[in-house]
Amino acid sequence: MSEGRRLRGKLIALGVALAVLVPLGYFWATSHVPGNYSAMDMGYADYGGGPAGMHQHHGGTSVTSLAGPAGSPSVVVMLVARKQKFSLASGESVDGFTLNGTSPGPLIRARLGDLVQVTLVNESVSSGVTLHWHGVDVPNAEDGVAGITQDAVPVGGQHVYRFRASQAGTYWYHSHQVSSKEVRDGLFGPLVIGAPGAAREVVAAIHTYDGKRTINGHTGSASIALPAGTPVRVRVINTDNSLIRTGLVGTPYKVLAVDGRDLVGPTLTTAAFPLAAGARVDLEASVPEGGALRLDAGSASLVFGTNPTGTLSADTVDLLTYGTPSHVDLATARPTRTFDYRIGRRIGFLDGKPGLWWTINGHKYPDVPMFMVSAGDIVRMRISNTSGQSHPMHLHGHHALVLTRNGTPSTGTPWWTDTLEVANNETYEIAFHADNPGIWMDHCHNLPHATEGLMTHLAYFGVTTPYRLGGPTSNKPE
Repeated sequence: MSEGRRLRGKLIALGVALAVLVPLGYFWATSHVPGNYSAMDMGYADYGGGPAGMHQHHGGTSVTSLAGPAGSPSVVVMLVARKQKFSLASGESVDGFTLNGTSPGPLIRARLGDLVQVTLVNESVSSGVTLHWHGVDVPNAEDGVAGITQDAVPVGGQHVYRFRASQAGTYWYHSHQVSSKEVRDGLFGPLVIGAPGAAREVVAAIHTYDGKRTINGHTGSASIALPAGTPVRVRVINTDNSLIRTGLVGTPYKVLAVDGRDLVGPTLTTAAFPLAAGARVDLEASVPEGGALRLDAGSASLVFGTNPTGTLSADTVDLLTYGTPSHVDLATARPTRTFDYRIGRRIGFLDGKPGLWWTINGHKYPDVPMFMVSAGDIVRMRISNTSGQSHPMHLHGHHALVLTRNGTPSTGTPWWTDTLEVANNETYEIAFHADNPGIWMDHCHNLPHATEGLMTHLAYFGVTTPYRLGGPTSNKPE
């Protein structure tokens, strides 16, 4: 081979290598997330077809001013976060995090209208900690999202949360700092608003510690002795990262509420309920004569009575048709803003790391849409998922009304939700009233998915935040 041909071959090989490496280098370099940045600087503004107001980066109304009410609190709680080994209710040892020495943390109960004040103290969680009131539409400054509504509380620090208990229902609280680790390892607890009803009430927080499924920290089957005929309302909370098929076995039951909102005309069913990660459902039945009522959560269960029998049904409750239709005073047919939230996935780099990353409207984090609204807007949002996996989508600060699934209208009870499971190849249309000014996370509550880029924000015009992600505060909301 002549010298010229060898040289040409080398040049061609070099050209091919450069054709591959230069674009890869560009995508790698541009994928880096700044080490210290404001959420107001991320992505691009999506106005949803409405007026394009000012997307402010400074000035305006600070989230710090959107705080809970003043006055003397009716419910006063102190929660101390620790990194420690602890024992589950069933005795197994876990190396994780606790609130007041336990996980789940203490049940916080308030009555309608109560002013709730919770002081969070960080004793030994080195990554910092916050408390997010999942499903409670609190004022924005009380939302507990590190880098958006507050700085993560460092070791030795504390933070006070104040909010009015304005909507009865089943909720929970959890850290929104390094959430995929801190929630998984124990930083969460139940919250119930409303006076107990006629039925016996039981809170059932489902959580998996070190691969062990538990209910209220108890592996296997736990029992509560109740006589036959006793009506029981079971407030079930899914604190894990994936959907759980649950339900009451032993007698037909009613689905009374979902995500803290009562259903209209609940009917008896024996089907299983598909409970999304982060979601809650209230179930009610009476302990049957000569048998038992059992809350089934897979490898964990909670038994009321004696001699439990039966298995969880293969059928599934469908809230699109369950219950009775009822008028909702929300002008969903005449929205002032309409958004698309398209969930996908593609190969690339995120913060310099190669992988298969989630996308929103074709964009990878942090170059994702910021959904911009004005107070008073009626918002309609179309959430579609072609990513290959299911996603429990959680919008902070608001409850949304489910309108359609895959084009089929909702014909049952009005279905209000704050955490909606969107399966692969599913499309939901939802609507809500923009009535709670702030900067609100809108993300997947499979928390590792949030760390992989499946999160963005709903932002009100004129609202800004002084807090930053990363930097000396090490805020990492996930």
